[in-house]
Amino acid sequence: MDISISVISHGQIAWVAELLQDLEKHCSDSRFELILTLNLDETIPFALDQFSYPVTLLRNAHPMGFAANQNQVFRRAVGRYFCVINPDIRLLNNPFPNLLACLKESSAGVAAPLVVGEAGEPEDSARRFPSPLSILRKACRIGLRPDYVIGDAVIYPDWVGGMFMLFPLCVFAQVGGFDEHYFLYYEDVDICARLRLLGHEVVVCPQAKVVHHAQRHSHRSFRYLLWHLRSMLRFFLSPVYWRVRTRHAP
Repeated sequence: MDISISVISHGQIAWVAELLQDLEKHCSDSRFELILTLNLDETIPFALDQFSYPVTLLRNAHPMGFAANQNQVFRRAVGRYFCVINPDIRLLNNPFPNLLACLKESSAGVAAPLVVGEAGEPEDSARRFPSPLSILRKACRIGLRPDYVIGDAVIYPDWVGGMFMLFPLCVFAQVGGFDEHYFLYYEDVDICARLRLLGHEVVVCPQAKVVHHAQRHSHRSFRYLLWHLRSMLRFFLSPVYWRVRTRHAP
C-alpha cells in the first residue's frame, strides 16, 4: 500500500461521501487505503465495500481533537505515506502522483497541493510562521496579501494548512505526529515548525490542485473562536515557536 488516507468526520458524513466518490473517480491509478473516523455518532449513507479501495471505519466513544484523531489513525496506517484530508476537500483530478514527485525530489517532510476556493481563487494555505504582530495586523486588516506568490513553481513555505497534508510515514513517526495538546487549530503550524527544526522542508506543489469548501467555524462560533485563540496562545508560548523564530530571524 502506497498511501494511508485519514478522513475525520465531525457530523460531516455528506461531505465525506462526496470525497470518497472523488477518490473513486480520479485516483484509481493510485494504491491507497482510507481510514474513516466518526468523531460523532452518525449514519453512513454508503457501504464500505462499494469502493475499489479498502475503507476502514473507526467510531470514537467520545469526540477527540484533530491531533488525537489523526495520531490514532496513524497507528493503524500501513502505507508508506500518511495523508490527512479534511471532509470539505473536493478533487479535480488525482493529486497524488505530483505530490509524491515533490516529496521525492526534495528533502520535504510534508507536501501539500495548491488549495483553491469554490470560485477557483487560491486560498492562503501556504504561509509564513505567524507572530503576535502579524496576527494583529491581520485582525486590523493591515497589509493583507498572500505570503507567497502562486505560480507554476514549487513553493517552500514555512507551513501549510492541515486540510490536506501528505507525509512520508517515517517522517511523521520521527516528528512524533501531531501535538495532542492542541485540540483544534494550530496543529498544522506546530508540526510544520517541528519538521523545519528537524531539517525537513515543507513543500506546496501547484501541479496538484484541490478545492476547499471552507467552513470558517471560528468566524461564526464563539466556541470555535475560543479554541482558535487558545491554540494560538499555546503556540506563541511554546518552546517550538521560540526555537523556530530564532532560526528564521533576519
